[in-house]
Amino acid sequence: MALDVAAVRARFSALENELVFFDGPGGSQVPDEVIAAIADYLRTSNANVSGPYSTSRRTEELVDEARRAGGDFLGCSPEEVVFGANMTTLNFALSRTVGRELEAGDEIVVTQLDHDGNVSPWLELARDLGLKVRVAAIRDDTSLDLDDLEAQLSDRTRVVAFPWASNAVGTLVDVARVAELAHSVGALAWVDAVHYAPHGPIDVAAVGVDVLICSPYKYFGPHLGLAFARAELLERWRPYKVRPAADTPLGHKFETGTLAHELLAGFVAAVRYLDSIGFDAIVAHERELGERFLAGLPARCTLYGLPTMEGRVPTFCFNVEGLSPLDAATRLGERGLAVWRGNYYAVEVMDRLGLPEGAVRAGMLHYNTAEEVDRLLAELASL
Repeated sequence: MALDVAAVRARFSALENELVFFDGPGGSQVPDEVIAAIADYLRTSNANVSGPYSTSRRTEELVDEARRAGGDFLGCSPEEVVFGANMTTLNFALSRTVGRELEAGDEIVVTQLDHDGNVSPWLELARDLGLKVRVAAIRDDTSLDLDDLEAQLSDRTRVVAFPWASNAVGTLVDVARVAELAHSVGALAWVDAVHYAPHGPIDVAAVGVDVLICSPYKYFGPHLGLAFARAELLERWRPYKVRPAADTPLGHKFETGTLAHELLAGFVAAVRYLDSIGFDAIVAHERELGERFLAGLPARCTLYGLPTMEGRVPTFCFNVEGLSPLDAATRLGERGLAVWRGNYYAVEVMDRLGLPEGAVRAGMLHYNTAEEVDRLLAELASL
């Protein structure tokens, strides 16, 4: 079924704006129902947990509901869900936790496709524990070189950290294959799904990963972090936590301090919103937008990444001849088009592409329209 984009956009007051949002790779807009859920919680249920009164009990029910929503979204048990401030904070916390099982000389493999949120936590851990971090290469077309990744593996590899999709160039990774390679040497498959999450369904069981981290603010929810880790790991790992904090459910052991309950209410509403749209319609619509953009990209724009929609999401990294990324993005912003410029924390990607100033990045989400894409292309041609 074709996506009714007008009906989708009617659910977002934020889209009643002269600014055209191609900044989805840095964070999506939020439907009104998510805003309402946050406000309603604060109006009617705002309390901490464990109190013998109604608002506290409603908050406890909300936390349970959020774990169920997280399990449904990720394809795991509610007990395997962990909430945190954001992906990077969760990744630092969980990597420190797994570090308790590592020894000097153990190895971590990351990739040139990664956001630094899945690189620097391992670099810092390596510095503290005497580990070695290896970097798997990408090919000239920005696809992950699986042969090189396999060559980086050894009997000392403990974690293979990689993205589901690149936040810089949009390239998808064969998650199940990378997980299989990691497991072949007894390592954990540790995936950053932040950029992929708004573009397609996640099923951690189907792809066989051990840890997955993402951020609901990328998929129409509030600023929050969400992680999955296999129950066996959560049971085995010793968490960093205060002593009175409960050990159940499993994921709760790794949540430091009071959760942002109002944001959990928004998260539940965001998952319901996505369920109401369906990823089949989202994927098909975004593919059409991406194909339209690629077909019309002016010759003076240099694209970095895959030239078709095969193997990618609709996130595009490019430069405009004669303009710095900052100049191009600023001029587009002045013309009412929101795009990004710089390296977007994709340090390894930009180094590999030889782009010290980074590039311009435009990303489409399912609430974007064909007319908006045409407007972007026209403005790029006239810069």
